[in-house]
Amino acid sequence: MNSSQMGIWELILEASLLVQGVMALLVLASLASWMVIFRKRQQLSRAEKRARDFEERFWSGADLNQLYDKVAGNSAGREGIESIFESGFREFTRLREERHLHPDTLTNGAQRAMRVTLTREMERLEHHLSFLATVGSVSPYVGLFGTVWGIMNSFRGLAGAQQATIAMVAPGIAEALIATAMGLFAAIPAVVAFNKYSSQVERIEMRYDNFKEEFAAILHRQARRLAEKA
Repeated sequence: MNSSQMGIWELILEASLLVQGVMALLVLASLASWMVIFRKRQQLSRAEKRARDFEERFWSGADLNQLYDKVAGNSAGREGIESIFESGFREFTRLREERHLHPDTLTNGAQRAMRVTLTREMERLEHHLSFLATVGSVSPYVGLFGTVWGIMNSFRGLAGAQQATIAMVAPGIAEALIATAMGLFAAIPAVVAFNKYSSQVERIEMRYDNFKEEFAAILHRQARRLAEKA
């Protein structure tokens, strides 16, 4: 076990500068992708938990004005579905102060505000997902480039040899194949994480959008009651 590990390190150290540069690039890409994977996992898990907790409070029959005051007072920690609710109710309250507005005008204004907030929240959740996609799609080709270059150097070294043997080209081919393995090692976790997190982001977006539509319907009913009283 130790001898094989030492052999791999020797192959890496004896590789050409270009192949070593490819390996270093792949190691950095792998480390960066793992950092994104762990951070994105925490972010999306927190977003789902906060959305679930807020919906439980919202549908438990809590007073909307009290809920709005509580959410608006926590501007530093407000995110996700809370921000959508806060922006929609704030715009609805602002338009409600203007008299003789049609209920549809009140509702449409609140919907526009919530739509803008929803877009901003989704951009925040999707941040760095494109990096995982790039690492997953490009890393195998970068590793393959290092492999091709290493094999070319191995066969170029046979040009002056009178008799070619496997022992002469095996180390060069082995070091070249390490670049391919490192490319796959960087790509596979990034692709798996990208697919998983993209699906999770889509579920969160659907949850946010459903809440936006349901909340808009509640605001529309309130606007109609206000119009009837006026």
